[in-house]
Amino acid sequence: MSATIAIQNSDLDFDHGTFDSAAFAAKALADWRSLAAVIDHSLVKAEATRPQVEAMCAEAARYRFASVVVNPVWASTAVRLLEGTDIPVAATIGFPLGASLVSTLRHEAAALIRLGARELGMVLPIGQLKSGNHHGVEHAIHAVAKVAHDRGAILKVNLETCLLTMQEKLRASEIAIHAGADFINTATGFASGGATPGDVALMRGVVGARCGVKAAGRIRTVEQVRALLEAGANRIGSSASVAIVRELGAE
Repeated sequence: MSATIAIQNSDLDFDHGTFDSAAFAAKALADWRSLAAVIDHSLVKAEATRPQVEAMCAEAARYRFASVVVNPVWASTAVRLLEGTDIPVAATIGFPLGASLVSTLRHEAAALIRLGARELGMVLPIGQLKSGNHHGVEHAIHAVAKVAHDRGAILKVNLETCLLTMQEKLRASEIAIHAGADFINTATGFASGGATPGDVALMRGVVGARCGVKAAGRIRTVEQVRALLEAGANRIGSSASVAIVRELGAE
């Protein structure tokens, strides 16, 4: 079954291809190694310490997670610890509020890529979206996407769906992909809610096969992961990555 959704009475209502969510989920859940390969192992809490970053990088190397996600201050540390593993470091920018100046976002993106980050995760300018300033939202995302793509990195755009209405989720998804996002993401985990299958299905329905959909925010079990993958996610972000893969037999 492919993840599709009809968006009625909207200029978003046209076919962008389909993503076979059922097939992807079955493959990802075949064993713990396959699942680890689609999980971004994350540590973005404010109180994260160097020993914790060192431990999470060791876990990423052991279980072969898709990436490690850290705040900017730990990016160079993670890059050094993961050297030679081919596991990319993803760094947050404008996180978790989505309220930074565009000039700040560009500068931070370029600085992090120079430090070795290969993926960037920004939060969509939520207040601008809610104010109806869609051009400003697209401009901010496009500015970061250009910095990333010009330097060989990818961009994931976090929508913080728990703060948005349905129409805002639809609009944000379309704006993000049009502006150059490689993935759209559900939640930071810092606001009032996390990833839900409904939000993932809605996001996948908008973007079709044009970009990835990452489910993140308060994901702690294989049962949650299964529901999110079947809804259309092709990347999972979690700080409970090790516990999740151990549910499937990892040691």
